[in-house]
Amino acid sequence: MAGTKIDGKIIAQTVKDRVKKSTSELKKEGINPCLATVLVGNNAASATYVRNKHKACEEVGIITKDHKLDENTTQQQLSSIIDELNTDATVHGILVQLPLPKHLSEFATTSRISPLKDVDGLTPHNAGLLGMGKAALVACTPSGVMEMFDYHNIELEGKNIVLINRSNLVGKPLYHLLLEKNATVITCHSRTKDIEKFCQAADIIITAVGDRTKFILTPEMIKEKSIVIDVAISRFQDKLVGDCDYEKIIEKASFATPVPGGVGPMTVAMLLKNTITAASLGTQIGRQ
Repeated sequence: MAGTKIDGKIIAQTVKDRVKKSTSELKKEGINPCLATVLVGNNAASATYVRNKHKACEEVGIITKDHKLDENTTQQQLSSIIDELNTDATVHGILVQLPLPKHLSEFATTSRISPLKDVDGLTPHNAGLLGMGKAALVACTPSGVMEMFDYHNIELEGKNIVLINRSNLVGKPLYHLLLEKNATVITCHSRTKDIEKFCQAADIIITAVGDRTKFILTPEMIKEKSIVIDVAISRFQDKLVGDCDYEKIIEKASFATPVPGGVGPMTVAMLLKNTITAASLGTQIGRQ
């Protein structure tokens, strides 16, 4: 018997509904939640992602400010834009779309953003708070995964979880979030030996490699009734795919996410939630 599909579109809509309600309540207090995006260069995929984020903001009543910068923008020019947004009281959230052109430093850029407006949860300040279990603004994809677990009432305490990713954007934040739920977490990556053995012993597998030429999670690599969260998305043989074939995995897993339509919609939904959180934080500080 096939397992249960974790439908990111449905869960994301529940988050959006909550955000829309919160946005309305803030506006009654004279606060207009606003997200400012910064896009550097001509990356077509990045431009599409930013457009989708603006559209999602419009759906829930969040104002947006769009900053498009030339491919040859210098680090100093980019920092100047971020400084302006940091001091702009009408802006509550700042998102610099990654990846940046190679001549620009992602660390220097994200570190420049005010922690109170860091809706991507990537500043050293917020990453450090996450490690201590105190973060209010958490990276969107990891928090989206946690929202999926909550929606389906999936118990994490005591579970053996294999996390196949160690990036600042996904793997490291997720590690801390899962530990907070008292899970036992093993982080695997490109240098891990015998990764199949770790996967076969896992109650839950969260995979985010994103390169089918290097890694595919097959049904033989998971145990019966395990849970598979596929965070990856890439184009392979003219199709959008994750790290596994959902149709095959769901026949063995108890729960699994499809690609597309799984974790992807959650990332945008959690960005909206973070923007509302940032607007609320700014209001609280302003009243002190």
